[in-house]
Amino acid sequence: MDLFTHVLVAYLIAFGIFGPNNLQYVAAAALAGGLPDADALLFPLARRFPLLRHHGITHSLFGVTVIAGVGALLVPFLLAAVVSPAFAVGSPLLYFLAMEGGGLSHVFLDGFTHFAVPPLAPFSKWELHMDADRAINLGTFAFTGFSYWLMLYERGRVPIPVWELTAWLLLAGYLAYLAVRGVGRWKAGRVAHREGFTAVAPTGNPFVFLLVEERKDSGMVRLRHEEFHLLSGLRGTGRTLEFPVRDLPPGPVTSADEALERSYAPALHRGRMLELTYHSAEVRSTSTAWQVLWYSLEFSMLGRAAAVLASVDPASGRVETHNAWMSPRKFLAGGG
Repeated sequence: MDLFTHVLVAYLIAFGIFGPNNLQYVAAAALAGGLPDADALLFPLARRFPLLRHHGITHSLFGVTVIAGVGALLVPFLLAAVVSPAFAVGSPLLYFLAMEGGGLSHVFLDGFTHFAVPPLAPFSKWELHMDADRAINLGTFAFTGFSYWLMLYERGRVPIPVWELTAWLLLAGYLAYLAVRGVGRWKAGRVAHREGFTAVAPTGNPFVFLLVEERKDSGMVRLRHEEFHLLSGLRGTGRTLEFPVRDLPPGPVTSADEALERSYAPALHRGRMLELTYHSAEVRSTSTAWQVLWYSLEFSMLGRAAAVLASVDPASGRVETHNAWMSPRKFLAGGG
């Protein structure tokens, strides 16, 4: 998940545990909720010491415990200097437990997404990888932004009980979101196994998961996909796409299959999101060119998806590409 959501969720969970009368521990937990991502600053050392890579040792029980142990000694003085001397009052043990909880919430939330984290490193290479949510989700990011705005807006403007109620409601909202995602992933996995799909991927809609079967053999790619909705089940809108992956010599393009084939490599080169997610394509013919929309099956919202629009010249086979945020359905209907 994004850093801002990590910090806010750690804050809200600690609020639920320690309550509004122990905000020093809540603040310490919020700080710890973001600290595992400080490993991004260690990237110059990551090649030599792989455990220092992003989503490495700092995203483990060992790393979180080290951070919490050091933080329990230093954070009270930091909060006293930055916030208020009253924040230095408290038990070192409770500071440690607050930061341990905040750090572990970060590890869990990253493992809850399509990212993988090594919670038992450096003692085990086992990775937590639940694939229940998108790491960068526009919906949760927007809700996090709204939450920050609401809490800052209410500060000093509303009675304390109202501010406390807001925190409790936001905590309930995030926990409900995680529950929906978790139950949806479990049910989608059962349906995928029953229907012969080989992978499940979350989409931007918390109720919708992508069921995928992708096979590569003898230079051919076969991609079968279907959407599963937590409330209504399989949607019946899936399809199967087959195309060869090879370097074509220059020359005319006379069919939709050739347009797919010719545009695939340029589209992947243009759109990083296509390379990172399961994707599909739609083809249409115009008076001047073959147009191929390669689009992400996972990174979508409100009917539109991260995509690359490729224009293939029928006579020469020359391909031009540009990034787009388009609706595959409208594209097939002739729209943009």
